[in-house]
Amino acid sequence: MNVRRFPGSRHNIVALGGLVLALAMLLGCQAQRSANPPPPVAITTPNSSGASKPATPAAPSAPDSGAWRSLFDGKTLTGWAETDFAGRGPVKVSDGKLILESGLMTGVTWTNGSELPRVNYEIALDAMRVDGSDFFCGLTFPVKEDPCSFIVGGWGGGVVGLSSLDGQDAANNETTKYMSFDNGKWYAIRVQVTETNIQCWIDTDKVVDVETKDRRISIRSEVEDSRPLGIASWSTKAALRNIRLRKL
Repeated sequence: MNVRRFPGSRHNIVALGGLVLALAMLLGCQAQRSANPPPPVAITTPNSSGASKPATPAAPSAPDSGAWRSLFDGKTLTGWAETDFAGRGPVKVSDGKLILESGLMTGVTWTNGSELPRVNYEIALDAMRVDGSDFFCGLTFPVKEDPCSFIVGGWGGGVVGLSSLDGQDAANNETTKYMSFDNGKWYAIRVQVTETNIQCWIDTDKVVDVETKDRRISIRSEVEDSRPLGIASWSTKAALRNIRLRKL
């Protein structure tokens, strides 16, 4: 029996087989690319020379060393009492400021002393010499079991230092400095007490950094009533604000 063949049928079958094989290879490559995605492209940022460099992730922020706690509400003397200095001037609150009027020595003492930290803390405030020529901030604070005072503008207006170290007051020990202070100008004052050091700043300048190991720390007898925490002025009208404390 004669079998009739269509012209080119064998070639068509071969071509069709090749097409099927190519399609299978294409689908296989696509599946492999989906299973193994390409590595991410590095993001670049320009450096100072104009070239590009890989961007680095931001470093995690440092943990907060402690929240500041306000010790003065700007309206009342809540938490404070007038220090019982002989010959003191009046104390008042006006326009958000705590005013120590001029007297022989005028001051305020914190009344909740039992809740104060004795070490590993900072205390800060803004202070102004309104009128007069002597210290406008005599800040008495605890150092473990002992008191100490940071004097700003004493002994006629320019002495800065700690009273007292080994029995020597702010005018006579290694923390003594002489600075100029303008009446009517605010100064940011900060004291830090740690296990090993007392450090003090006026504005951004560190003016005291002393190790306390094997040192005798005390105060002058005149400010005994400022313990454990108090602020005083000597023959000077002073203004205080933004009094705050935080634990370290």
